[in-house]
This record gives sequence, structure tokens and C-alpha cells, in this order.
Amino acid sequence: MSNKDLEPRHLDTLDRDLGRFANLEAAAVYVSRPLVAPSIGFVFIILAGLAAAMLLGQHGEMPIVVAAAVFGAYMALNIGANDVANNMGPAVGANALSMGGAIIIAAIFESAGALIAGADVVSTVAKGIVAPEALDTPAIFIWAMMAALLASALWVNLATWIGAPVSTTHAVVGGVMGAGMAGAGFGAVSWDQMFAIAASWVISPVMGGVVAAGFLWFIKSRIIYRDDKIAAARTWVPVLVGIMAGTFAAYLVMKGLKQLIAVSMGSALLLGLMIGLGCWLVMIPVTRRQSKGLENRNKSLKVLFGIPLVASAALLSFAHGANDVANAVGPLAAIVQTAQTGNFEGAVTIPLWVMLIGAFGISFGLSLFGPKLIRMVGSEITKLNPMRAYCVALSAAITVILASWLGLPVSSTHIAVGAIFGVGFFREWDAERRLKRARMTLPKTEEIPADERRRRKLVRRLHVLTIGAAWVVTVPAAALLSAILFLILRQIPV
Repeated sequence: MSNKDLEPRHLDTLDRDLGRFANLEAAAVYVSRPLVAPSIGFVFIILAGLAAAMLLGQHGEMPIVVAAAVFGAYMALNIGANDVANNMGPAVGANALSMGGAIIIAAIFESAGALIAGADVVSTVAKGIVAPEALDTPAIFIWAMMAALLASALWVNLATWIGAPVSTTHAVVGGVMGAGMAGAGFGAVSWDQMFAIAASWVISPVMGGVVAAGFLWFIKSRIIYRDDKIAAARTWVPVLVGIMAGTFAAYLVMKGLKQLIAVSMGSALLLGLMIGLGCWLVMIPVTRRQSKGLENRNKSLKVLFGIPLVASAALLSFAHGANDVANAVGPLAAIVQTAQTGNFEGAVTIPLWVMLIGAFGISFGLSLFGPKLIRMVGSEITKLNPMRAYCVALSAAITVILASWLGLPVSSTHIAVGAIFGVGFFREWDAERRLKRARMTLPKTEEIPADERRRRKLVRRLHVLTIGAAWVVTVPAAALLSAILFLILRQIPV
């Protein structure tokens, strides 16, 4: 085509054609974007199965173990997508961490917790729900664990899709219970333990909410409502950081490091007290230096709580990785051992490659699917700032310690989300209390209409109902799904 052929009308046609191609390309990218994360997750699941096949070689039990590795990788992805939001959500919602920073920190500390101090797998495989000997043969035990693993993974996946943070531990417990009942009858289930778990549906969030609300009340009364907020912060922020450091030290020793360091409750609390006192003394000059030049207003206080909040999120992730990775690798390790040895009643050990599937699966799940739940937990239930998020994180650690001391089976998921609810409801109560006080001192204060007061609620009631329903349904739903899957799987000869 010569230059004289490129008349304006030809150029317009060419521009329109190029524009159509650009729009088509943009549309293709927009449509394909939601498929990227599931595709990467699918590749990870396939690689987990291939790794199991390569490690086993030509052993006869290979098909069973490969299938179990695939289910375990799928469960680990779902744990990362759902459970980790409880640790990182408050820090992200308070703007102390970006979403990218939260994902990086959580991935590192979750993996470190899983690999360095992975919890005893027996606590997840059986949980005292169904005794292995109640399942007659190794084949029945293998299919029961396979059904429990797949059912719990499917349920957690569904909960993540609808935006409900649920307890993966309860999902696995429900899966084991359902498969156990399908394989050995109702009598095989320890109903006392199940009633204790059902009670924790109420105990966990209530305890978390009360403790978080108590600390928020303390911060408001001792710092926020004071005339000289900065002077009050210089006194109390080191104390609060010391309490957090001591609490997390005891928490990590009791929950996250129990496989490396065997200590009693008293020793853990004494260690926490010593570390807390040390951090209190260190933070006194640090807080004075940080507070220099700060304006006497609430926004300035956020600076003093930012670093402790990030540290607490990292420590919670380490402890979570050490404990809840067993929800994915526990049944998988039991299947591997039973398939290879035929022994399903003794203690179960976790091979390194199984632990790696759990650790990397949680990290991939968090990176690929975690932001949705992190945003919901961090900002959509109630508005969080660094002070409120600090109360949530500290409440999670304290409540777990109290529950361990009392022997109560509680869920870290329920505690963290309950703490967020507690902070939000306390803010509502405190705002209402201050409004009533203003009316008493200033009789001419304008009355707020009922509709406007409902719009000003600080906790979204829809999330309360959605999350509460998901919590209640988790165990029975996972149990029913697991029972159905067990009845299907047991038809396959081992």
C-alpha cells in the first residue's frame, strides 16, 4: 500500500480495528484473571501427587498414597485461604500492614512454624473422637481418613467461597466423626468429647470478645480519654507491649514450640513473665523516643502500636503453622503409615515430605486465595485501627492460654473473630453510653432518629449471622459429607 492509499478514512478504519483488538485483549485478560489462582493451586496439587509417586517408586501402596497426597495438598491450600486470615486480618484492617506485606510475613512464619515445630499429628488424626481400633481393618481406616480429609477440605473451600472464617480443626473433627460413624457405628464416637467441642462454639468467641473488649476499655480509659494522651501513652504503652510479649512467649512455648521444648504450664507462665518484664523495661525509652513531637490526638497513638501489632501477627502465624498444619498432614501421615506398614493403631509419625506439602500448601493457599478473607476479617466486620487490632491479637493469645489452663477445647478461629466482634460491640456500647451522658449534661442535645442510629451500628449484623451459622454447621456438615464419601470410597479395594 502506497502513502497515497493511506487516506484519513483508511487510517480511521485501521484505528478502529486496532481498538477492537485492544478491547478483545483487555476482555480476555479480564475473563482469565479469576482463573489464574485456581490454575496455580491445581498445579500445586498435581505436583504434590507426583512428588508422592516419585518418592514411593513402584510400591504397591502408591495409588492410595498419591491420592491422599492430592487430598492433603488440597486441604492445605484451603487452610491457607481461610484460617490464616484470622492472624493477618486485624493488622491489614488497621493499615499496619499492606496486603502484600501480610502475605509475605504470613507465608514465612506459617511455613517456619509448620517445619520447625509441627504439632503432634495424633491430636488431629483421632482427637479422641473415634478410636482407630473401632475401625476393623487397615483398609477401612485408610478410607475413613481419606473421606475425613476430602470432606473437611471441601467444606472449608465452600466456607471460603461464601466469605465465612471457620475452624479447620472442627472441620477435620467432623470429618473423622462422620467417617467413624459410617465405618463403625454411633458407638465408636466419644460423645463427651463432641459435646465439649460443641460447647466451644459458644465459649471461644465469648471469651475472645470479653478479653478484647476489656483491653479496649483499658486503652480508652487510661490513654484515649485522657487530656494529655501522649503522656498517658508513655506510661501505659510499654506496659501493654510487655503484657503482649510475655503472653506471646507463654503462648508460643505452650502451643507453637511444644514439640521442641516440653515445659509445664507454670514454667511457660514464668518464662512469659520474665520476658514481659524485660520488654516493658526496654520499651520505656523506645516509647519516649517514638512519642517525641507527636500531636495530642488519637491519630498520633497509632504510631506507637504499629510495630507491636506487626510482631503479634507474625507470632500468631508461627503458632498457627505449628499447630493447624496437622489438620492437613495428620490424616495424610496416618494414611501413609497405614498403607506402608499395615499398622493403624500405634503412634503416627510425619515424614518430611508430608510436612512440606502442608507447609507449602498453606503458604500457596494464603497467597492465592487469602486476600478475600483477610479483607473481610480485617475491615468488613467492624472498623479496626492499631489499638483495636492490638486488643484482638492479644485476646487471641490470652484466651488460648486460659482455655488450655481450664482444659477447654477452643478454636483459634472462633477466638480471633469473636475478639473482633467484642471490640465492635464494645465500641457500640461505649458510643451509646457517651451519647446518654451528653444528653444528661447538655439537655438540648438533638435526638438521633431510630433509623439513623441503626445505620450507625459499628458491627455488620449480616456477618454475625453468616459466620455464626457457618460455625454451627461446620461439624455436622463435614460429618455428613465425610460419611457419604466413606461409603463411596470403601467400595474401592485396597
